[in-house]
Amino acid sequence: MSTADAFRTFLDNIRIDNGETISLRYGEITAALNKKFRDTESKTANSLQVGSYGRSTAIKGVSDLDMIYIMPAGKWNDYKNGGQYRLLRACADAISDRYPSTTVKVDRLVVRVLYKYFHIEVQPVFEQGDGSFSYPDSYGDGSWKITKPRGEIEAMKEFNEQKNNNLRRLARMVRAWKNKHGVAMGGLLIDTLAYNFLKQTDEYNDRSYLYYDHMSRDFFKFLADQPKQEYYAALGSNQRVKVKKDFRKKAKKAHELCLKAIEAENEEYRNDRWRKVYGRNFPPRPAAELAESAIKSDGFTARNTEHFIDDMFPIDIRYDIELDCEVTQAGFRPSFLRHLLASSAILLQQKRLRFFVTQTTVPSPFTLYWKVLNRGPVAVRRDCIRGQIVRDEGHYERRESTDFRGDHVVECYVVKDGVVVATDRIHVPISAERAQGG
Repeated sequence: MSTADAFRTFLDNIRIDNGETISLRYGEITAALNKKFRDTESKTANSLQVGSYGRSTAIKGVSDLDMIYIMPAGKWNDYKNGGQYRLLRACADAISDRYPSTTVKVDRLVVRVLYKYFHIEVQPVFEQGDGSFSYPDSYGDGSWKITKPRGEIEAMKEFNEQKNNNLRRLARMVRAWKNKHGVAMGGLLIDTLAYNFLKQTDEYNDRSYLYYDHMSRDFFKFLADQPKQEYYAALGSNQRVKVKKDFRKKAKKAHELCLKAIEAENEEYRNDRWRKVYGRNFPPRPAAELAESAIKSDGFTARNTEHFIDDMFPIDIRYDIELDCEVTQAGFRPSFLRHLLASSAILLQQKRLRFFVTQTTVPSPFTLYWKVLNRGPVAVRRDCIRGQIVRDEGHYERRESTDFRGDHVVECYVVKDGVVVATDRIHVPISAERAQGG
């Protein structure tokens, strides 16, 4: 498989696969609101699909969808003076009355309509003379704010055409990266950064899939070199897009992984390296599926018992979570694994490990899952790869011990409303093998 074919297949693999269902839900909500405020049954009039889906940069697993409903201008006087919450409540009631089995909630700025595996945030707005929209903020005494999604959609469309369709494709690839590595970045920030990158170079104006390896490398270098800042000016609207968390460290790691993948251009394991950047939707090496059931090392063979979270839930990373690990050994004070790793220390055997969540931005309630994966020749010899995904017992922690030498990985996944919305991982290097039960 050539580089061009590999990236083409990758982008096909991350295409939205439930577009008909999403369109159906958009239509149902639009019809309910049109019936309430205009006494019509139209499923398309007066609504606008916005956000990543509206800009055509969303990928498979997208769970956070956005919609604008344009209110009749004649209703402005009913809500303009302190009626922000009443407007949101009226929209929620209209949807609930029409679809009573659907969960509908009023939030500060939107009405959230919850479906299995995704939700739609509905924002009622009043159109302004310049094409922008005034939307309600129900916090405190209430206020009206301005949004300009049409400018963002148009800028994406025009610039994507100028760049040989590379803007949208790059934005989708970056979404796969952030889902793979748990990078808490909003869709508009991703699209804006991809836009800013392509705007400052002519290198990819007329290039396509064959050069997506180099485009990946150059984009992540661009990302890693960004100055630290709290927000960016969004493409097409120049409105502030907040940086949820500093992404530069993970971008630097992605750049390094891209360099290694490019170095392996003519090797059979090239795609394995790209999968480390973009995840399992990047095609595996030829015939790799035949070897997935077993792992070989130093003449030994082990069962590959690793499970994958994307086989269980859709992934759409929107929040942040951080893990740490308390390391305890008899006769010594407990210490923290991240501090040990920062000082290039390697764990010896006979230590107890307590992995725990130090912080998360995911709003409750949610469910936590854990995966402990053993790597290296000793794990293969002992037939102890592990890698099963198990549900947290309610304490947001996982207890393990350092049993044998090798590179070990502990991952956690936060599942909310049936979707993985945050993830983190810690590498646990263990040295000096000692005979002990696995």
